[in-house]
Amino acid sequence: MPPAFRFFARWPLPALHALGAVLGWIAFLASPTYRRRFLANAGLAGYPFARVRAAVAHAGRMAAELPRLWLHAEAPPFRLEGAECVEQAWAAGRGIVFLTPHIGSFELSVQIAARRWAPEHGPFTVLYRPARQAWLADLMRTARDRPGIRAVPTALSGVRQMIKALRRGEAVGLLPDQVPPEGLGLWAPFFGQPAYTMTLAARLVQQTGAAVILARCERLPRGRGYVLHLEPLAEPLSPSLETAVLQINQSMERTIRHSPDQYLWGYGRYKHPRAEASTPAVPGADA
Repeated sequence: MPPAFRFFARWPLPALHALGAVLGWIAFLASPTYRRRFLANAGLAGYPFARVRAAVAHAGRMAAELPRLWLHAEAPPFRLEGAECVEQAWAAGRGIVFLTPHIGSFELSVQIAARRWAPEHGPFTVLYRPARQAWLADLMRTARDRPGIRAVPTALSGVRQMIKALRRGEAVGLLPDQVPPEGLGLWAPFFGQPAYTMTLAARLVQQTGAAVILARCERLPRGRGYVLHLEPLAEPLSPSLETAVLQINQSMERTIRHSPDQYLWGYGRYKHPRAEASTPAVPGADA
């Protein structure tokens, strides 16, 4: 594991966020490609740069806080808002699909939720893509093997484990605005622009009857901690896969509009999917 990662993992959160803000602006000013994508994506959502300029610094804070979030045993200061909707879903005997876009500290979202509910309801299952480099693979294992979190590979075996977890009444976490490999998504509007969107989230809900909870982990000013906002989906997902995918995109749009200054506008949301030799299909209902 790189010594620098261990070094920064010991830094206090305010210092990491201060450093990250500087790094975010350096990246924005130094990369014309990143800058154009940031401005174009924000513009598609109707935001002038003045409204989302704070997102430049937040992108750097996201990167700078990772060593602490991945390697530090103690959770940073946080509070929960909307926990009652999670309690209601579990009281009804349902599994839960937590959905969060690339906003705020999305890496911390599942850590906070797992600390709160995994002791009673079992581990939270998340997908991860195994790294090819040995040092990075070791780092990713350390990052994903957190208390109350079960990391499974982005393969058919991992999807099957997610289905089984939901049928046991456990929870899974997904980033539905992440562009999936070719063959694992549908083109659907996202802020009015066609975006290749994963079908996995909708299929998991349709096959298991799980509840959907929208999550947004807001970063507080001056490194004072985080607030994990939780709310149920506005209406049940349609049995039509195309309509359900559109509903999820619309829910992500609404979540982003709560904190547009913390969304990763530089993420390549509208890129074409990568082709893979083998992609995991979602098993049928008999899985």
